[in-house]
Amino acid sequence: MSTDTARRLVDSMRELLWERGYTGTSPKAVLQRAGAGQGSMYHHFSGKADLAQSAVTATAAELRATVDAQLSAPGSARDRITGYLCREREVLRGCPIGGLTQDAELMADPALRAPVAETLAWLRGRLAEVLAEGVAAGEWRSSLDPDTTATTLVATLQGGYVLARAAGSPEPFDQAVAGALGLLAAFQV
Repeated sequence: MSTDTARRLVDSMRELLWERGYTGTSPKAVLQRAGAGQGSMYHHFSGKADLAQSAVTATAAELRATVDAQLSAPGSARDRITGYLCREREVLRGCPIGGLTQDAELMADPALRAPVAETLAWLRGRLAEVLAEGVAAGEWRSSLDPDTTATTLVATLQGGYVLARAAGSPEPFDQAVAGALGLLAAFQV
């Protein structure tokens, strides 16, 4: 972003998307949160969808960087996967990317859906790479399928967010993580 105002607009949209979703976020709310004047959004962006695309892309890039740093850290594949599953999260807020899949208006727009779909596909692929490393290193039995297991891990975490939000407690999420770790333990050599 070339200006501080544009950055504040994107940051505000990111937070509001996480809190309210695309449909529930008005341009007025973004301007208020950003402390920006009425014409600021249209000076920097062609409209709400353009601003939202910038915000979703920024959120996706941040998530990828965080996850990639964890999954690229030193240690065994099992330690890196465990670290990813057990990392600190704002469970009751849900996943800032996965939660967007529940917004029908956002998902109906191919440009807005793309960074969400790409990020979740990237996550599955990156987890599959680390799982494959662990299989190759003899940490898990060769019968562990990295691709299906990675998809299971992502689905388990996303479902854990949903269950935790519905319960108003992080406990179901923690149980989902424990279940995922149990699944992986069943394949340990």
